[in-house]
Amino acid sequence: MSKVIRKIVSSGKCPKPLAPYSQAVVADRTVYCSGVIGIELNEPKLVSGGATAQTAKALEHLSNLLQEADSGIDRVVKTTVLLSDMNDYAAVNEEYKKVFSKNFPARTCYAVAKLPLGAAVEIEAIAIAGNVQDNSN
Repeated sequence: MSKVIRKIVSSGKCPKPLAPYSQAVVADRTVYCSGVIGIELNEPKLVSGGATAQTAKALEHLSNLLQEADSGIDRVVKTTVLLSDMNDYAAVNEEYKKVFSKNFPARTCYAVAKLPLGAAVEIEAIAIAGNVQDNSN
C-alpha cells in the first residue's frame, strides 16, 4: 500500500491561528482549510463593516491560504459557512459570489450561537491541490 502524504500548511498572508490548530492540512491532494474569519492580518481584530466586510476579508485569507497549499479558489469543492446571524445570509452571499462566480462548490451554511472574537461569519473549505481538470457545464 502506498503512503499518503500529509502536509501542514501555513501562510504569512493569513492571520495566525487563534487556538491550537493548523491553518490547513493537505492529505494526498485534498486541502482541508480551517475556518477563517474576517480579521486583520497582524492582530486579532475584526475588520470594520460587519458581515459584508468580514466575509470579503475571510475569503481573501482563504484565497491566500489555498495558494500556499498549491490550490486556489477555483479548486474548492466544498465550503461551510457559519453565521452568527442568519439575517446576514444575503449580504454574505453577495460577497461570496464575487469570489465563487461560477462552478460553485458544494456548500453548507449554519447559524451558530457565537463565533471567535464575536465574528459575524466564519468560512472553511475543502479543495484539491495541483492541476485539476474541470468537466462542469
